[in-house]
Amino acid sequence: MSLCSSYSPNYFSLIDILATQERVSCQTRIILPGLGFLDVSSESPDLQPGTKLDLPHWLAFPLNAPERRIVNITVPKIYKESYKEIINADASAIDLNKWCTYYYEFGIHLSGYNHRDCEKIQDLLLQTFKSRFRLVMDWAQNTGTDPTVGSQLPVLEKSIFTAGRKSRCILISWLKEGGGNIETSDMVVNHKKRKRTEFETNNT
Repeated sequence: MSLCSSYSPNYFSLIDILATQERVSCQTRIILPGLGFLDVSSESPDLQPGTKLDLPHWLAFPLNAPERRIVNITVPKIYKESYKEIINADASAIDLNKWCTYYYEFGIHLSGYNHRDCEKIQDLLLQTFKSRFRLVMDWAQNTGTDPTVGSQLPVLEKSIFTAGRKSRCILISWLKEGGGNIETSDMVVNHKKRKRTEFETNNT
């Protein structure tokens, strides 16, 4: 199953299921009857307007729908403009896995919210990925790379790192065993014969 399908979201994607468990800070806009237990500091049986909650994305997103907005959301700071400056300074030095294990996947989901801070998230993700891709591939191809580096990468980069390591091992194995003699394909041979015949015919 392709990676991009998880951004739809995709019901059958484990990555998507785990990414949508990431929490979003929310503030209620209306009274929610019978949900007072969600606020441990309140003694009211109902959830009052202005109550701050951390909800998983899969729940926060429909509650923030424009048709009937029940909660307002606060975009996680790692996707805000201030953190963009950190990435611009040196994206390769950042431990994105500490920021968010599903940094790219969760960011794609957040970009779907009707919020001004969400409008540029996709541009931020693309910029971050482009600035870190070469570094991840260098780690994958370098034999001196710390083998634990993969655990320090978010899920998307980790999959690229693992694929790069696997490809390198396959190449090294092929080079050691020998790839056999490289022979000219029949199509090229026939093409050369035809060209030679045409040349000889034109010069007789």
